[in-house]
Amino acid sequence: MNDRPRRGAPRSAAVLLAALLGGALLPAAPAAAVHDAAPGDFNGDGYRDAVLSAPGANVAGKEGAGAVVVLYGAKAGLSPTRRAVITQNSAGVPDAAEASDAFGSSTATADLDRDGYADLVVGTPYEDTALGTDAGSVTVLWGGPNGLAGGTDLPTPETDPAFYGLDVTVRTAGTGTRVGVSGWHGTVLFDGPFARTGRYGSVHLDQNTASPLGVALGDFDGNGTTDPAVVTVGLSDLSGGQVYTTTGYRKALNGNGLVIASGDVNGDGYTDLVAGDPWDPEQDGVDGAVGGRVLVWRGSAAGITPDTVPEQLTQNTAGVPETSEKGDAFGAALTVADLNRDGLADIVIGAPSETLGGQVYAGQVTVVPGRRTGALGTGSYLFSQDSANVPDASETDDQFGTTVAVGDVDRDGRPELFVGGFGENDYTGAAWVFPGATSGPTTTRSRVFTAAALGLTQQDSTMLGGTGLSFWA
Repeated sequence: MNDRPRRGAPRSAAVLLAALLGGALLPAAPAAAVHDAAPGDFNGDGYRDAVLSAPGANVAGKEGAGAVVVLYGAKAGLSPTRRAVITQNSAGVPDAAEASDAFGSSTATADLDRDGYADLVVGTPYEDTALGTDAGSVTVLWGGPNGLAGGTDLPTPETDPAFYGLDVTVRTAGTGTRVGVSGWHGTVLFDGPFARTGRYGSVHLDQNTASPLGVALGDFDGNGTTDPAVVTVGLSDLSGGQVYTTTGYRKALNGNGLVIASGDVNGDGYTDLVAGDPWDPEQDGVDGAVGGRVLVWRGSAAGITPDTVPEQLTQNTAGVPETSEKGDAFGAALTVADLNRDGLADIVIGAPSETLGGQVYAGQVTVVPGRRTGALGTGSYLFSQDSANVPDASETDDQFGTTVAVGDVDRDGRPELFVGGFGENDYTGAAWVFPGATSGPTTTRSRVFTAAALGLTQQDSTMLGGTGLSFWA
């Protein structure tokens, strides 16, 4: 199979973005992360802190160098005044800000060194290194009493990397922590113990899967260890890329996608694998689904094998609101988390190309609740800028739902939902926060944070909240 031409995202948005950036941030590979990192307590005050990436931020005159904004959690919630903006020019952060690095394109959170402070893993897939142009880099920013400060790199063992850091993910299980990193020439897995000196326990390079785009981690076979899953770039005869689990199998799974995440959606103790397949099919009814789809493979004692049949979700699935329409990009963003504390992971799905009220590429987000038995879809609900009490309004090219993340930042035990819309305000971007409630996130007291409100004052192309798959034009 051959890599297919990039497609499936808003063409008009891509053309506009190319004009804004002069082509500088439109390389051969997309920014692959489709979520911001889940909040983590970086300063040890008992409140988790939100992470908002801004990979298009200009830094000291370097266009598109990239930044990460941390909003520190508190009982009263988040405030733009309690923030830190971190770049490669920040004290102790390796390297230096350079044009088109896109620092912060991917992020993940965990306490890597087990000191009680969460740390942040940051991918910079367009970093030029001694290994080549756009070789990429991955940096760990270390938590401490004053929040994130300083960092060290997790170097790739590849000799010829490409876009290393396209996606990053972390999973801690028992006493073990694993970091997964994707890049076009391989998937890299780091296992602890990790230390601030840059030391780690071991590293494994998997180059058996061609052109990895995304990586996820989970215990798919319930044996207490962390297994990786990988999705490739889009392939010429599929609606997306191939999906692999590496628990002993090298054959692709039944089904495909471009985005993967993991969680236990039926509460049986096995991690399930979820893939977003947002592109319209080249042949309707043969592969993919018009408007996009999400596939769910259930974990089991045997793991997830090529024989495992996935469950398919679309906007035409019973219980899922809206209707599938060509170009919706349902599944372009994805995260899996327990929003209503019922012990079942829910699936949060971005459709950033959804047209609302005549506004094309306005975008919306669907939440599909986890279920112990029966088909998924019942009880699903929507968020958009047109939902009651949500600040702002749906506009053409906002792309609300470009990224999604979940985490509790006010310590009330009810996780908040974070939604990015990188096209908002001339592609400066914005992030919406939906407070947690008993039955899940609510629009009541929802807030929006714009790039300007967070001190990122450039007039276009900051892309607060991350770019997701929206570079795929």
